[in-house]
Amino acid sequence: MQSLIVTGVILVAVLIILMKTARIVPQKEAHVVERLGKYSKTLEAGFHILVPFLDKVSYKHSLKEIATDVAPQTCITKDNIAVEIDGILYFQVLDPRKASYGIDNYRYAATQLAQTTLRSEIGKMELDKTFEERETINANIIEAIDKASEPWGLKITRYEIRNIEPPQSVKDALEKQMRAERERRAVVAKSEGDREAKVNVSMGEKQEAINWSEGEKMKRINEAEGRAREIELVAIATAEGLKRVSEAISLPGGRDAVSLRVAEQWVKEFGNLAKQNNTMIIPSNLADISGTVASLTKVFEETRRTS
Repeated sequence: MQSLIVTGVILVAVLIILMKTARIVPQKEAHVVERLGKYSKTLEAGFHILVPFLDKVSYKHSLKEIATDVAPQTCITKDNIAVEIDGILYFQVLDPRKASYGIDNYRYAATQLAQTTLRSEIGKMELDKTFEERETINANIIEAIDKASEPWGLKITRYEIRNIEPPQSVKDALEKQMRAERERRAVVAKSEGDREAKVNVSMGEKQEAINWSEGEKMKRINEAEGRAREIELVAIATAEGLKRVSEAISLPGGRDAVSLRVAEQWVKEFGNLAKQNNTMIIPSNLADISGTVASLTKVFEETRRTS
C-alpha cells in the first residue's frame, strides 16, 4: 500500500515536471524563454522541452499582421482649422526578442507615434489638401513609424486614415462651395448647350441656303439649256421651212403658189390690224397688191439663191 502511494507521488511529480518543461508553440507564434531571468532562446512553432525549474516562458508574441485602432484626435491644419482624425495601424512582429526587451508595450508605442506623426503631417497642409493627399499622409506616417519602430522588432505595413471630421462651420462653408460649384457647372453646361444648338441651327440654315442656291442654279441652267434648245429647234425648223419653200418656188407653178400664199397672208394680217386699231395708216399703194406680192416673191428667190 505504501509503495503504491510512493508510486503515485512519483507519477504526479513526473506529470508536473512534464507540464513545466514541455511546450507546444502554435503556428505563427513565438515564445521567448528566459533562464534564471536572462534571455535564453526563442521558441518557434512546434514541440519543445525546457529545463525544469530553470527555463521559463516570459513572453508570447503573435507573428501575424496586427491591426489596431488609432484613437481620434484633434489636429490643426496649416490654415488653422481644427479637424478630428482617426485611423488604423497595421504592423507585424519580426523579431520577438526586440519586441520583448526593446520596449515595454509596442502596441501602445506604435499608436502614440502614429498620432504624433499624423499631427505633424496635418500641420503642414491646408484643409483642402488633407482630403486630397490621404495617400501621401499615409505613406509619410508609415515611413516615420517604421524607422522609429525598428529597434522594437516591428514592421509597419500600412496606415489608413479612416475619418476626417472638420468643424460644422467648415462643413457648412464646404457645402455652400459645392452647391455654388454645381450651379456654376449647370450654367456652363446650359450655355454650352445653347451655343451648340445655335451652331447647329446656323449650320442647318447655311446648308439649306447652299442647297437652295444649288437647286436654283440647276433650275436656271436647265431653263437656259431648254431655251437654247428651243431656239435651236425653231431655227432648224425655220431653215428647213425656208429651204422647202425655196425648193417649191423652183418647181413648175411654185412661183404662182407662193405669190398666192403671200397675198392671202398679207390680206389676213391687214384685216387683223384693222380690227385691233381704231386709227391706222393706209399705204398709198394699197390697191397695188400684185406689186407687193411680186416684191415678196423676189425676196424669197434671192434667199433661195444665197442659201
